[in-house]
This record gives sequence, structure tokens and C-alpha cells, in this order.
Amino acid sequence: MKKTLLSLLLCSIVLSATETYTVDELILLAMENSPDIQISSSKIDASQSRIDKASGSYLPTINLHVSAGETGQSDVPNNKDKMVDDTLLLGKLSVKQLLYDFGRTGSNVDSFKYESEVFKMDNEQNISDKKLNVKVEYYNILQAKALINVQKENVKLNDIQLYRSQKYFEAGIKTKIDISDAKVQLIQAKLALKEAEYSLKSAYAGLDKVLGFKEITNNYEVYTQDLDYATLYSCMSEYTLNLADSIEFANANRYELKKYIANLKVSKAKTEVADSFYYPEIYADASYTRQEADEFDDIIPQNQWHMAVNLDWNIYEGGATDAASQEKIIQEQTANFELENAKLSIKKDITDSYIDVSRDRDTVELSQSLVEVSSEKYVQAEKRYEHGLSDYIELQQSRQDYIDAKAKLVVNYYKYYQSIAYLDNAIGK
Repeated sequence: MKKTLLSLLLCSIVLSATETYTVDELILLAMENSPDIQISSSKIDASQSRIDKASGSYLPTINLHVSAGETGQSDVPNNKDKMVDDTLLLGKLSVKQLLYDFGRTGSNVDSFKYESEVFKMDNEQNISDKKLNVKVEYYNILQAKALINVQKENVKLNDIQLYRSQKYFEAGIKTKIDISDAKVQLIQAKLALKEAEYSLKSAYAGLDKVLGFKEITNNYEVYTQDLDYATLYSCMSEYTLNLADSIEFANANRYELKKYIANLKVSKAKTEVADSFYYPEIYADASYTRQEADEFDDIIPQNQWHMAVNLDWNIYEGGATDAASQEKIIQEQTANFELENAKLSIKKDITDSYIDVSRDRDTVELSQSLVEVSSEKYVQAEKRYEHGLSDYIELQQSRQDYIDAKAKLVVNYYKYYQSIAYLDNAIGK
């Protein structure tokens, strides 16, 4: 019986065990589970197959044809007056090898290689965006947890104030209205705490989506450290790059830019393919044919071979070659414009993100000062209330100002780190 109870206890402990993940571990989980990453990765594999298919044009084409059937023919030398029927067996082996096509095959292969590079850069950008999304949701959870602690403190302060109000009333120092006000404030604090707890659940749901978790409930936690509100700002480090260096870093490392550069190379290669149709294609071909039909030995050769070097040149096609070439030139110009436009957009994104980081850092400094001043004011209001120098409304307002300031500090603190995540993403870090 004791063994059974012990086994049940151990099982319950295992089932209730909760995994705790750091942000780096969450990013790895997202890479493994996210369908969008798997989709972009599959596109790379498909593009590699297209490269292999295009490269096959460099190799010879070998075809084998075998046929067996009945055939009939009149005017046969040994019997000119009637139709002669016989069984025909035929086998043909042919080989064709491209010799030179003025860069058509090479440019076509290059276009697929650059296209594969486009998919690779798109996949890398998706990974970078996924890292950003994980970090944003991670900080949302940390913020929600910190706000729960703030609201718990709010409940505790209001609970203490209710107790004091009751004691003051019993001693005849304060009126009963102070007890009613304290009860109202306590209930409001509990409502705020409940709302914060539901916000945490919503934050976890957002992280589940980013991670690709399909289960209704997921038994895990994110790694959290308690905040030291007195040293938040002093522990924050400045961003390592200035604005100019950030833009320069993005021009060298942002995957979205590399994607547009590769796309421009695709367009140039396709233009070269289109221009190659102004020129001929030179190739060699050879074949060997064997056929058997006893009744037609005199007129159908049993063995036949062929070998030649050929030149095919489409001299005129109604202007289609010119039109196709012009279309590719326009597409190349468009790709170049898209690249320049992307550089401008990314520069704007980086500038906005850099401003956000600087603003949020300054906001944290001021928010921390506001918490310190609000805390001092609340302590002073308590003493004034105790000595009958102020009413409950002043005390309540001071307490709420302190709680609001602390909650705002929490929001601004994690917003700063979210802004850093956005800036890292914008520069391709």
C-alpha cells in the first residue's frame, strides 16, 4: 500500500513538473516548431532541385526507342501486285549534346542559383523576424509577471489600510466612511490584480503562437528574475552602435537587403537568357537504329547510324525575341528600383527604432525618479493621515500615484528591451 502511494506521488510530481526556458531556448523551440520557418526552408530545397534540373542541360540527352508491330507495304520488288504484311521490330538509341548556345544555359543556371539565394535570404529574414517575435512575447510575459507583483503590492497596501481604518474607527479617531473607502479601494486593487493575471495568460498564448505550440495548454514557464526598482536604470546598458554605424551594419548584414540584391542578380541572368535567343544553338547528335522485317529486307536497312554537328538559328520570330528581351530589361530595372527603395525603407526603420531605444531609455530614467518621488509622497501622506492633517482621499491618491508610477516603470523598462529587439532586427543583428 505504501509503495502504491509513493508511486502515485512520484507520478504526480513528474506530471506537474514545469519546464523553465530562457529566451535563447525559446528561440530554438520556435525554430523547431514554427510552420512558417519550415515552409521557407522547404522553398530552399525546391529551388536547389530547380538548379539541378537546369544544370542537366550541360549533360547529354540519351533516348532509347523500341517498337514492335505489324506493317504492310505494296510495290515490294519480289511481289509488286499485292500488299505485303510482316512483323516489324525496331530499336533506336539517340544521343544529343549541347556544344554552345552563347550563354543561354549558363545564364539560366545562374538565374536559378540566384533565385535559390533569394529563398535562402528570405528564410534567414524569417528566422530573424521569428527571433524578434519571440523576444517581444517573452518581454510581454516578463512585463505581465512584474505587473502582477505591483498589483499584489497594491492589494497588500490597501489591505493594510483597511485594517488601519477599522482600528482608527474603533478608537474613535476616524469616521466609518474611511472604512467604506478602504473596502472600495481594496476591491479595485483585487480587480486590477485579477486583470493582470489574465494578461499573463494572454501573454503566454501569444508566445505559444510564435513558438508553434498547438496544444491547448502548455506546461512551461519563462525564466524570470525579480526586478530591483532602485537600480533598474543604472543596470541598463546603452546600445553599442550609433545611428550611422547601425545603418552601415544593416547595409552589410540585413537579410532583406541581401534578398533584393540576389533578386536583382536573378533579373540580370534572365536578361542574358533572353538576349541569347538572338544567337544560334550548336549541338551534336548521333543515333543508331536497328530494325527487322524479313519481307522488306531489300528496301528497309537493318542497321543505320547517324552523327552530325547541327546549328539551329531562329532568324525571325515576329519580334517576339525583341519583346522578351525588353521585358527582362524592364524587370531588371524594376528589381534595381526595389533594392533602392528597400534601402530607404530600412534606413527609416532603423532611424525610428534607434529613436525608440533612446526615448525609452530616457523614459525609464524619469519613470524611476517618479517612483522614488511618489514613494516619498505616499509615506508623507500616511504620516499626515495618521496625525489628522489630511483626509483619506489624499492618502488614497498618493498610494494610487505610487502604484501607477511603479506600473509605468515596469512597462517602460520592458518596452526599452523590446525596442532593442526591434532595432537588432532592423539592422540584421
